[in-house]
Amino acid sequence: MTPIKKFQVTLDCAEPERLARFWCEVLRYVIPPPPAGFATWDDFKRSQPREQRDSWSACSDPSGVGPRLYFERVPEGKAAKNRLHLDVRVGTGLVGKERLAALEAECARLVALGAVHVRTLFADDENESCIPMQDIEGNEFCID
Repeated sequence: MTPIKKFQVTLDCAEPERLARFWCEVLRYVIPPPPAGFATWDDFKRSQPREQRDSWSACSDPSGVGPRLYFERVPEGKAAKNRLHLDVRVGTGLVGKERLAALEAECARLVALGAVHVRTLFADDENESCIPMQDIEGNEFCID
């Protein structure tokens, strides 16, 4: 059986570099080095036709384990709820008050970066707590 291949997650957006930098902070990812032959990303951008400059950006897990995130500029704005969202796992293995405290601390950190706290879903008989949020362009994600 062939192993599962690596994948990237692509997000349509208005400001690719800004959104990539936001998600670098959220996930502790990094902006990858510029393409071969370019000392900086600015050098690479200057080599591109004007209409292609700032049309995309990316960020990646420095450990190489997590998927690469690719941000692609599109002309239309976000119009509806995401059909896919990211779950940022900050409470894995924690339960009850300890889990909620970890989620609330991460929520405060992300709000300071420009994210929006949508609501807090408290634990019940079947589910642990989680916090739905929106990134700086309104894309939904959860911290759980």
